[in-house]
Amino acid sequence: MLQTGKLQLSSSNPVATTGGDTSTFTQVTFPAAFPDGSSVVVIPFVQTFNGPDTPGLRIADVTTVGFKIRINELYANSKVTADGVHTAETVGWIATTV
Repeated sequence: MLQTGKLQLSSSNPVATTGGDTSTFTQVTFPAAFPDGSSVVVIPFVQTFNGPDTPGLRIADVTTVGFKIRINELYANSKVTADGVHTAETVGWIATTV
């Protein structure tokens, strides 16, 4: 089973650096739930180039009914390299079972 979608995603929050804190993520619901017990993978990719800083993507809490996603500008070598605020970008995604 394969599903696709896209959404407009932006960030008005600082770069997230605490693992497991998904309070600034956006919930995405699949058009149809995958079968119970399925192992689902999600592959996202930014489709546009609207902001000057690199819009890294973070995915969390993937289930059979959806996932959480956020733009998280670059954080490298324990250093925040951008302010975290990012204009709207179109993000496309593919979800499938393993």
